[in-house]
Amino acid sequence: MKRDAVAMTLLFDYYGTLLTQKQQELFDQYYNQDLSLAEIAENEGISRQGVHDAIARAEALLLEFEQKTGCMARGRRVAQALQTIESAAAAIVAGVENPAQEAETILAAVRAAKE
Repeated sequence: MKRDAVAMTLLFDYYGTLLTQKQQELFDQYYNQDLSLAEIAENEGISRQGVHDAIARAEALLLEFEQKTGCMARGRRVAQALQTIESAAAAIVAGVENPAQEAETILAAVRAAKE
């Protein structure tokens, strides 16, 4: 059942507070604490199937939030643009032969971040 743990954890970081408190707790135990469904069920006093269903609903909600808002994807684009801008600015400061080309790189990165 476990989806890509890294992707799910990142989605949880962005949108976790939009889940119910119970979904947050179960999700945390499953993905962050790496407990099995049976262990979580025992800890929470509910059935293994109940844990499975709650986590599946939480995963679906997190994916839906990202699909509708795109916050995580936008954050990645901005981070990548900032890295490009930093490299190009460092090249200009270092006295690169063609600073106009580096300036164009910076402008392109800014435009990409705005999309």
